[in-house]
Amino acid sequence: MIASRKFEEFQIHETIGSGTVGSVDRATDLTNTRDVALKLLLPSVSDDPLILARFERETLILEKLSHPHIVEYFGGGKAGKQLFYAMELVTGGSLKQVLAEDGRLSWREVAGIAVQVCSALQHAHNHGIIHRDLKPANLLFTPEGDVKLSDFGIALDANATSITQEGLTVGSYYYMPPEQIHGERAMTGQADLYALGCVLFESLTGGPPFPGENFAQIFEQHLRRSPPHARESEPTCPAKVDELLVQLMAKSPEDRPFNARSVQAVFMQILEPGSHAQSEDVGPSVEDVAASSVLNESRAALSQRIQDQRERPRYDDVSWSAMAILGVVMVAVIAVGWWLAT
Repeated sequence: MIASRKFEEFQIHETIGSGTVGSVDRATDLTNTRDVALKLLLPSVSDDPLILARFERETLILEKLSHPHIVEYFGGGKAGKQLFYAMELVTGGSLKQVLAEDGRLSWREVAGIAVQVCSALQHAHNHGIIHRDLKPANLLFTPEGDVKLSDFGIALDANATSITQEGLTVGSYYYMPPEQIHGERAMTGQADLYALGCVLFESLTGGPPFPGENFAQIFEQHLRRSPPHARESEPTCPAKVDELLVQLMAKSPEDRPFNARSVQAVFMQILEPGSHAQSEDVGPSVEDVAASSVLNESRAALSQRIQDQRERPRYDDVSWSAMAILGVVMVAVIAVGWWLAT
C-alpha cells in the first residue's frame, strides 16, 4: 500500500489536460524533485459520491499495477475536499495526437505498438482489471517510442464490488465491443482486445473501423456490421495482421483471441518470424520484448516520428507581434505597388 500523500509535497507548474471532472497538471514532486503528472478532481464535482468512488477506485487499481507499459502511480491524497494523485509524466504525446498529425502509421509501427499494449493488458487482466476505455488518447508515448497505457477511470476490477449501474453504457463510442454497449457487467479481457483491434485498425488506415455521425450509427455497426479488412485501405498490411484485426473485432468474445499474450505472440512472429512461440498460453516475456531488435526498430521509428512532429512549424506558434509586423509589410508592399502603377 502506497502511503497517503500531502498536496504540499507537489509544486504545480502548468495544466496539461482538463476534462469535465478533473484536470492534469505538470508538477514537481518535492520529496524527490521528480517531474510528475498530478490528476486533481474539480471542486464542482468533489461532492458527487459516484465520481468520488470512481476516482478512489482508479487509485486502488493503479496501486495494484506495476508494469513498464502502464503509467506508474506515485500515491494520492486530499487537498481540502479534492482528491488527487500523482503519476508518471509521459512527454511524447498520445497516439491520438500522432494520428491527428500524420493520419496513419506503418504496419511495423502499429505492430510494435500492439506488442507493448498487449503486454500491459495481459498484466492488468492477470490482476482482474479490465480497462474498458482503450483508445488512441489513452496510449501515451515516451520520447524514446515506448507506449504507456493510461486512464483507468472507468476500469472494471473483477475482484471488487461494481460501482457501474447494471445496463449503463460507459466507454468511447468508436472502440466499444458489443457486450460493453449492452452494459453487461460480467465482461472479460476480450472486451479490451476488441477495442485494441479498433485502435490498431484506425492506426493503420487513418479512420475507425465503424464510423458514424452519432453514437446510434456507430453502435449499430459495432453490433451488426462485419469487421472491415485493413488491407482494403492499406495494401501494405500483411495478410496475417489483417486476419488478426478481424478476429480481434469479432462480435462474440468467444470468437476473439484467447488472451492478450496470444495476440502479442502473433505480432512478434509477424515482426520477427521464428523467434517467439505462438500459443494461447505462451508468449514473449517482458524481457523478450525489451530485447527484440525488430521491436527496437519500431520504437526508433515512432521516436523519430514524434521528434519530427515536434520540429514542424505550427501556425499557433506565430506570435501576434510577428503577425502584426507581417501585416504592416504587406500593406507597405501593396502601397508601393499602387504608387508605381500610378
